[in-house]
Amino acid sequence: MIRLIVIFLAVLFPCAAALADSGLTAITVTTAPDGGKTYSLSLQILALMTVMSLLPAALMMMTSFTRIIIVLAILRQALGTASTPTTQTLIGLALFLTVFIMRPVFTEVYNTSVKPYMDEQVTMQEALERGSTPMKKFMLAQTRDSDLSLFAEISDAPAMESREQVPFTLLMPAFLTSELKTAFQIGFIIFIPFLIIDLVVASVLMSMGMMMLSPLIISLPFKIMLFVLVDGWALILGTLAASFST
Repeated sequence: MIRLIVIFLAVLFPCAAALADSGLTAITVTTAPDGGKTYSLSLQILALMTVMSLLPAALMMMTSFTRIIIVLAILRQALGTASTPTTQTLIGLALFLTVFIMRPVFTEVYNTSVKPYMDEQVTMQEALERGSTPMKKFMLAQTRDSDLSLFAEISDAPAMESREQVPFTLLMPAFLTSELKTAFQIGFIIFIPFLIIDLVVASVLMSMGMMMLSPLIISLPFKIMLFVLVDGWALILGTLAASFST
């Protein structure tokens, strides 16, 4: 591995020197008259590719995806269906529901950040600052004060007068912790009715002396029937969407 890195650097440095000698300025930073800095197109493309590589982590840490996928996984466990719905189905459902929930935030980010940058009305730095504001507002609305205090204490962050002063480096782990806690609270409430059915079926089988028969075989049809009768999917998805309202 070290040899490969050395070979890569040995090849890269002569190429960079050749580009510099030939006058090709692929990576440049120019200073604007107002004191701001403008980056070359190569640097902007590099930054864009870097951001795209971090999109899966950003999707999990900065949107509603984490809460939704955990609740759906707990629901499948409570029903007792090992692989139905499939993991791909749950992930797809969580993705589409995440887009539905985050649509107002994404729309605001596009109108205040992406569109002005594409129209060359603002610089990349200004666009990033504008785009971070709606995301930060959404994350703060879903984050508990106790979680913010915990990570502020761990990082020895200076005292902040308001929640809006919380930096992203502190907000992201606090937001993710709050989402995990909320998801498990919702999952606990979902698990209770199915657990009651399992207990009733197990008690009936024990009283009848049918101890060799797995209670799951008998309780599974009743749990599916209960879930369908109460329109469970609409109830679960509606509750998840409503849990993000502020």
